[in-house]
Parts: sequence; C-alpha cells; structure tokens
Amino acid sequence: MLLLALDTATPAVTAALHDGRTVLAESGGVDARRHGELLLPAVDRVLAEAGVKLDAVTEIVVGTGPGPYTGLRVGLMTAMTFGSALGIPVHGLCTLDGLAYASGLEGEFVVATDARRKEVYWARYNGSRTRVTDPAVDRPADIAEQVVGLPAVGAGALLYPDTFPDARTPEHVSAGALAALAAEKLAAGEELTDPRPLYLRRPDAQVPKNYKVVTPK
Repeated sequence: MLLLALDTATPAVTAALHDGRTVLAESGGVDARRHGELLLPAVDRVLAEAGVKLDAVTEIVVGTGPGPYTGLRVGLMTAMTFGSALGIPVHGLCTLDGLAYASGLEGEFVVATDARRKEVYWARYNGSRTRVTDPAVDRPADIAEQVVGLPAVGAGALLYPDTFPDARTPEHVSAGALAALAAEKLAAGEELTDPRPLYLRRPDAQVPKNYKVVTPK
C-alpha cells in the first residue's frame, strides 16, 4: 500500500504519504485563501521526500469535511482527478475524525472546527476512533449544554472558550493523521465512505434576488 492523503476542509492545506505501517512524508500549511495554490506543491513535496512518483500511489484518501464549499472542493476534486488518472480507489474520511484520531484522547470529547459566521462544525466522540454523533454546524452557545464538561479539540474550540473551556490541540487537521486512520481502518477490513463533501449548509455565494433579466429584443 502507498496511500496518499489530502485535506483542504479547513484553513489547513495538508498532504501525506503512508505505506500501511507509518507516515513516510507530510507537508502542508495554513492559509484559508490559498487552498488551490498550496495543495499541489504539498503533494509534490511529500512525493519527493518519500522518493516516489505519483504513479506509485495505490490508494487515495481525502478529507470530506465538513467545511466551506470553496476550500473543501479543492481537495476533493484533486483527489478524484488523481484517482481517475491513475485508476486507483479514492476514499473519503470525515475531517473531524482525523482531528479526533490525532488527539489521542480517550473517553468522551468534542471536535470543533471554525465554520465562520460565528458557528462551528462539530461532533462528539467516545475515544479517538469512535464518533457518536453526526457532524453538525451550530452556534457555540446553542450547543453549550450538549458539550458541557467535555474536552474539545480543534480551531473552533479554541475560538470559543466560553463554550469549550477545556480546549486542546491539535488545532488543525493533519493529512498524516488522516492517512494513519484510513490505513488502520482499511487493514481492519472496514469500509470507508465515498469521497462526497459534507457541506452542511449552502455556499456563501448566492445568486442575487430580484436581479434584472436582460433578453434580446
């Protein structure tokens, strides 16, 4: 196995290679406005560090969010393009699951990422591999009773200390953690999801209402 992992669902743009036993290489940066510019150079760096060509990759896993439309689709479309060109499987994995896995926490906790608009994408976990609620998007104050007393990881938790007083790192997802979790699941015979985006809400950009339609005379 040579698994390429990508994630652009958050401001973190991250790529990694995993050989089924360990992460061979990982690269990325944090920039919410440059997903398209940063992803392919990150892929090039991990391939160069591992000393392999893209055609050596046997499987791809991509973070499916939840995340904003513009950033999330960069990773998904890149993964699907690579998969089609190479003729290899493309798997999806919830970005929140990657953060949970990287935390290494046991017991109950929350993962929360920044959803903008003063909201968070979040889910509850029981152990770093087991999500117990579907991903959702809410205002922190509206979920305070559901997360009270629980540790929380992710940038969303760090942004809202009133709701998440026990906020912890990691702040952003890493493709290395996403790849390690995917490799573990595949080795155990677990099926991963299709690479379908978890947008959870409509895009920020909308068609203006009551716009004037111009037709030829």
